[in-house]
Amino acid sequence: MSYEEKGTWSFLVVTIVVYGVYLWLVLAQLAAGTPVDEIDYVAPMLWTIGGAIVAGIVGRILLEVITPSESRRADVRDKQIDRAGEQVGNSLVVIAGIGALVLAMLQVHWFWIANTIYLGFVLAGILSSLAKLAMYRRGLPAW
Repeated sequence: MSYEEKGTWSFLVVTIVVYGVYLWLVLAQLAAGTPVDEIDYVAPMLWTIGGAIVAGIVGRILLEVITPSESRRADVRDKQIDRAGEQVGNSLVVIAGIGALVLAMLQVHWFWIANTIYLGFVLAGILSSLAKLAMYRRGLPAW
């Protein structure tokens, strides 16, 4: 497994776990009947985003310590897979942006707008990672 592919696996796992933690923190408040304007979501969102960055770095280092790669340099195939995977994932960022824009136009509470954007970034990261991993296994598409 290449260095870049290991990084993709690390990113995917960290993204899913950290967003799960965020949902656990915020949905617990929502389930407890806390009104949307009183839900503390900003601090958990910022902490989980920061935690994801740190966990991603630590995870990648641990993967390299446990199973060292032959090379840490990305080759042409790695770069093509990264570019194609990011293009696939970016579609969800655009969709989330449009969704947030519509929610803002409808004057929906900013809690929902912020969470729509955050969900879009998370789903984009997951979709991008899955697309990259598929390309590592099956090859680049011929589009």
